[in-house]
Amino acid sequence: MRIVRFTAPEKIGIGSDPLFGVLNENDAILILKGDPIYSGIVPQDKTVQLSEVKLLAPVIPRSKVICIGKNYADHAAEMNSQVPTEPIIFIKPNTSVIGPNETIVWPSMSERVDHEAELAIVISRICKEVPAEKTNDVIYGYTLANDVTARDLQKKDGQWTRAKGFDTFCPLGPWIETEFVPSNQKITATLNGQVKQSSLLSEMIFKIPQIIEFVSNVMTLLPGDVILTGTPAGISPMPAGSTISISIDGLGTLTNKVSARVQ
Repeated sequence: MRIVRFTAPEKIGIGSDPLFGVLNENDAILILKGDPIYSGIVPQDKTVQLSEVKLLAPVIPRSKVICIGKNYADHAAEMNSQVPTEPIIFIKPNTSVIGPNETIVWPSMSERVDHEAELAIVISRICKEVPAEKTNDVIYGYTLANDVTARDLQKKDGQWTRAKGFDTFCPLGPWIETEFVPSNQKITATLNGQVKQSSLLSEMIFKIPQIIEFVSNVMTLLPGDVILTGTPAGISPMPAGSTISISIDGLGTLTNKVSARVQ
């Protein structure tokens, strides 16, 4: 099931406030009452076509976005780092989240802004200390993410909060897929039509159950929290005016543009 969050022009009769819906194979959206993470799937018996709406980030975390660093061996190598022996975690603020086709804003204090293609987990309920064998019980679904990073600031600061925390630095979308099962699917990043990152989800060092078990032993997870699972090798700068697309087989494609550097 594909869950979308969207707005629509007033002229089509459903208002312009953000709404949730279920997208079917014919690109028709069944409109839902409320946020399905909190309210469940409650249809309104109204539909709208995908072509008539603007998709938003499918989830706006009310709490946090947790990220896993260096979770592909080839990415650890390109960062001149050792493969970690346990997950490396950091947090992006929820104010960094934007949706598909929104613009990544290049901040004035950075000279280099990179893409990082990632699979993202959406958490379904309050949970703490979840054992690996129970992690499916707390997953609502999966979406695509771009862990945008001001690489020069990451190097300068020696830690990652500023470099990864700017507004617009966490594109998510285009939808949440509730039936996706991560295995050997291809993950790619395409910059201005050129493939920059290409790997398989099976190459992750720490798999989904290990990630959720580890993170939930550090902090309580809340409904709508998002966990980014790491990026493969091939990170590269996104020049001003670029178009960056993140794709995962079975999940679709998340596309965003990059603004000129803010002066």
